[in-house]
Amino acid sequence: MQSGFVTADDATAPCGREAGREREERVVIALLVVACEVAFWVLLAAGLALRYVARKPRLGAAVLLCEPLLEVVLLVVTAIDLKNGAEPDWKHGLAAVYIGFTAGLGHHTIKKVDAWVAHRWFGGPPPVKPPKYGTARAIHEWRTAARWILAAVVALALLQAAVWYVGPDGAISSLRSWQQKMGLVIGINLIIAGGYTVWPKQPPKDAVTDREPADRF
Repeated sequence: MQSGFVTADDATAPCGREAGREREERVVIALLVVACEVAFWVLLAAGLALRYVARKPRLGAAVLLCEPLLEVVLLVVTAIDLKNGAEPDWKHGLAAVYIGFTAGLGHHTIKKVDAWVAHRWFGGPPPVKPPKYGTARAIHEWRTAARWILAAVVALALLQAAVWYVGPDGAISSLRSWQQKMGLVIGINLIIAGGYTVWPKQPPKDAVTDREPADRF
């Protein structure tokens, strides 16, 4: 005859297993974010090595084009995790921010590293330095701000999509917190670029300056 008594361990076992499963999912998301960040630099190094060391520029370019796949994988896994009922926390917000900043700054980062490697070890021309003074500096600051603003806007859009997906009754405070941070990023960049426009930096009186090209977007 089966006993009708329920022990404390029996009563808490399902909750314990559920909590353990949630902790494992959170660890997986955190590790995936780290893995994507590491893979970004690994693919960058591999693409540059194929381009310059192995003398296979097309293959190197193909490897560099694999960078966006990292963001796709991260976004899909994050969406699946939320769909399976995971409580949104800072890791889910970080995934959206990572995707946004890679979208806004990833291409420019690759170009800068590529130019530096070509100059440092393979006889390429020196990278173009950012302008220091006047209108050229203001243009440079606005282009820099545009990259950061694009990154923040993409992150904001993904975070808002997550908020709508979870719904008003879900735990969305961490996602809202990341949105506030992205708004701060936009504001800071607008202030910096606007400051160089309203109060352009002037060269020293005894300095001899050439026309300084602003970098491309």
